[in-house]
Amino acid sequence: MYVPTKIFLTEGRGTHRERLTSFEEALRDAGIGPFNIICVSSIFPPHCKLISREEGRPMLREGQILHVVMSKSETNEPSRLIAAAVGLAIPKDPSQYGYLSEHHSFGQTAREAGLYSEVLAANMLATVLGDKEVRYTKPKGKKGATWRIKPKDRNPKIVKTTSITCAIEGDRMGRWSTVLAAAVLIP
Repeated sequence: MYVPTKIFLTEGRGTHRERLTSFEEALRDAGIGPFNIICVSSIFPPHCKLISREEGRPMLREGQILHVVMSKSETNEPSRLIAAAVGLAIPKDPSQYGYLSEHHSFGQTAREAGLYSEVLAANMLATVLGDKEVRYTKPKGKKGATWRIKPKDRNPKIVKTTSITCAIEGDRMGRWSTVLAAAVLIP
């Protein structure tokens, strides 16, 4: 049984006249270029630990199969703003699973896309816990938020969120520009 015990977030960008090469450059920039990537859905496993890219990258071997939750956006329109974000909602209780969300957009800044991806992840978790809406407090100028989910007839659940986002304007010469954000799951 494969259940990840660690996860790290990463982002990258690439520009090239060929669409595929632009994507490859974004993968390399994110530090996940030399792997065989399988995109998976969005569950943050119970008892999983969020670690930094610097901690996680040495745990991987080139050529290995990586399971990732990935968001990607691309354009060849000059100056078009593109963004890719992965949001993460982690319950306070480590025995519960959390959610990862993928969000890709046009016209949003990195901050807007990142916050939206956190809202998506928190809302997905809230629906599992029996609440239709979440309430949150976000300290000004700080990344991540604390959410209070109040399931019916239960004590409120506290959830922390964070995100990884990459946003750029499309290449002015009309070459392909790609951004990606990914959560890399480590067994």
